[in-house]
Amino acid sequence: MRIRALQFFFSLAFFFSAARVLLAGLSLGQIYALRFVDVDGNTLLTADGHVTVVVLTAQSNIDQVRAVGDRVPGYCLGNPTYRMITVVNFQKKVAKPTRAILSALMRGRLKAEARRLQTRYNEKNITRDARRDIFAVADFDGAATAQLGARFESAAFCTFVFARNGKLLRQWNGVPRAAELAAVVK
Repeated sequence: MRIRALQFFFSLAFFFSAARVLLAGLSLGQIYALRFVDVDGNTLLTADGHVTVVVLTAQSNIDQVRAVGDRVPGYCLGNPTYRMITVVNFQKKVAKPTRAILSALMRGRLKAEARRLQTRYNEKNITRDARRDIFAVADFDGAATAQLGARFESAAFCTFVFARNGKLLRQWNGVPRAAELAAVVK
């Protein structure tokens, strides 16, 4: 009887520790070749030679995305080595006809953000079009969110930094401080 109880206990302990690992998300130091398609149709990879900041957000946290963008160091602006991708988790499956409308609205929002970013570019004498440097992924079905180790239904806000080879350098469950972000993307 005691042996059965111990076997049951160890089986449960193994099951819960394995489940915790599966739900833990991404691990620092691991290489992830994640693939996203943004609202403009661009295929973006985390292991393609760019230092990539990925922000996972729900629609309700869009202002926090701007805060992360504002904290990106000036030397990253207009530099093709660095890139920021925003993944908007819609948290519910969205019907195909509605996807086109939401994608168009997102592109409009990106144009507005590009105008705002262009002023930073102009201050730094960067002649590049800021709109070409803004990427947003509309996650209508949970595929992008799952790649980042999160549940589709969650309203989490996470910031990830991937090295040029896709190695996860750092992850925050929120908006990182400017100094923290600068230290990681260097």
